[in-house]
Amino acid sequence: MQARTLFQSGGISVTDYRCAAGPDDAPFAEQHASHSISYVRKGSFGCRCRGRAHELVAGAVLIGAPGEEYVCHHEHHAGGDECLSFAFTPEVVDLIGDDVSVWRQGSAAPLAELMTLGELAQAVASGQSDLGFDEIGQAFAARLVNVVSGKARRQATIGARDRRRAVETAMWIAVHSAESIDLDGAAKQAGVSPFHFLRMFRDALGVTPHQYLVRSRLRHAARLLAESENPITDIAFDVGFGDLSNFVRSFHRAAGASPRAFRQASKGSRKILQERLALH
Repeated sequence: MQARTLFQSGGISVTDYRCAAGPDDAPFAEQHASHSISYVRKGSFGCRCRGRAHELVAGAVLIGAPGEEYVCHHEHHAGGDECLSFAFTPEVVDLIGDDVSVWRQGSAAPLAELMTLGELAQAVASGQSDLGFDEIGQAFAARLVNVVSGKARRQATIGARDRRRAVETAMWIAVHSAESIDLDGAAKQAGVSPFHFLRMFRDALGVTPHQYLVRSRLRHAARLLAESENPITDIAFDVGFGDLSNFVRSFHRAAGASPRAFRQASKGSRKILQERLALH
């Protein structure tokens, strides 16, 4: 595991994690030292925490609470995962929201409302945004608390083989999200019937295949809006949306801001970030 500290202040620290572990590496117990959220920007991995199994793919978030033990593994994953992690002091958590049910959730599914901010945070990390780590960190955490509150996932019973199929197909969807993908095509990729695929994907990852497809497109759009000067219309079509108005509606619903306002926020418009992205 490679860990590189990108930012540290009195309330927030930001770390870039890159893991090369694979299925043959033995998992081991770890412990969260503070409240933290880790955005999965690449790859996938599994995690066991508080007796629950979590499968994290690109766009998902690993959630940590102080003292909580967890075990990460790559039973169904090839390795090579990367995360951008934010750790918070108790004082900052008090400001953001200290709902115990959120911070002990273990993970958040790849939700559109979180993926757009996760990509904006990655733009900050890569030097493509004028925002500060403390600003985007608090906005990201505040949005997570707002979105995850009251949305605890049920613990589904799903076999190891289906977990692996779901994760592998999610990674395939993420790579090919700009293409036309339907349920039948994704199920064929997984090697199961469409009905079985829909159920196993939802049970393993907490979202439906179509939801993950749309959110993958929004995730890529958020990165392009933050890091490029490409016209918004071009971005919409490049990431897989066939209709500009549908893209604008979907993006606004996910990010709390229009694509244009989101781009302005990435360039340093802090007022937009505070008023439209950070929900309290």
